[in-house]
Amino acid sequence: RINCFLFVPLCPTVLHALRYFSTASSGVPNFPEFVVVGLVDDVQMVHYDSNTQRAEAKQGWMEKVTADDPRYWEKETQVSQRDQETYKDRISTLKKRFNQTGGVHTYQRMYGCEWDDETGVTNGFYQFGYDGEDFIAFDLRTKTWIAPTPQAVITKHEWDRDADQNERWKNYLTQECIDWLKKYLDYGRSSLLRTELPSVSLLQKTPSSPVTCHASGFYPNKIMLFWTRDGEELLEDVDHGEILHNHDGTFQKSIDLDVSSVKAEDWGRYSCVFLLSGVKEDIVTKLDPKVIKTNWGKTEIKRDGGGKDTFGLFVQPDLQ
Repeated sequence: RINCFLFVPLCPTVLHALRYFSTASSGVPNFPEFVVVGLVDDVQMVHYDSNTQRAEAKQGWMEKVTADDPRYWEKETQVSQRDQETYKDRISTLKKRFNQTGGVHTYQRMYGCEWDDETGVTNGFYQFGYDGEDFIAFDLRTKTWIAPTPQAVITKHEWDRDADQNERWKNYLTQECIDWLKKYLDYGRSSLLRTELPSVSLLQKTPSSPVTCHASGFYPNKIMLFWTRDGEELLEDVDHGEILHNHDGTFQKSIDLDVSSVKAEDWGRYSCVFLLSGVKEDIVTKLDPKVIKTNWGKTEIKRDGGGKDTFGLFVQPDLQ
């Protein structure tokens, strides 16, 4: 097994996050003009939109919040309603600044914080986008704003002058946000802090395709999935897939290994390793032709009379 104390870079971090996404839009048919979504560790727990005009819980455990703050939902609704009007005005302002008239336009905000529950390290972020491009972002260290486009410079100078507000944002992102994140994690402990190990399979589409190591059904999504040779992580001849959501709230991920240049006698040197945050034991799956699942048959590596590697097929029923 892989020892996390010896191979520190291979170990997934225990990072929790609270994020809020606000989107104001104009010219988008059959879509609310303003939407707010709050997520804890990528699990949606709060929702507001301009159609309902009300902040609502998206998880049962969020009902516990009123024990700490009886006016929580009332205040969340009021803040979102105020932002709704503010963002509508900002779209109008930015359309003029970018010399735009009609069409579809969006103004988005993303802010929140992260907390590593092992090291205690925290981080905060606060940024805006317009029409899918970065518009302006808060620098937590300097308490000033960064303008990546000329059209945002006016906004930067205006917001930089409001030192008191910037100080409040820094305090929120580094303290209050972290406090709320910890509360939400406690409210949803039974679901947010659970661990589920995946099933790991080796797959191959055709005899000449890469071998895919597929892990599905894990939670949380703080994992590492990689191929090794002789116990060391492979950085070449591999292709990492993204972490994807399953319908049941768990996750899946794949990583491909190009086996075209791997000799028959060397297959046993390769393994796929899965590491899950908070779980000491890892899942190691040897690269073995006998366990590879395919739609065309089982793979067996043989050596012909000339010492050459060839692929033989043992036909099995198609996998559904």
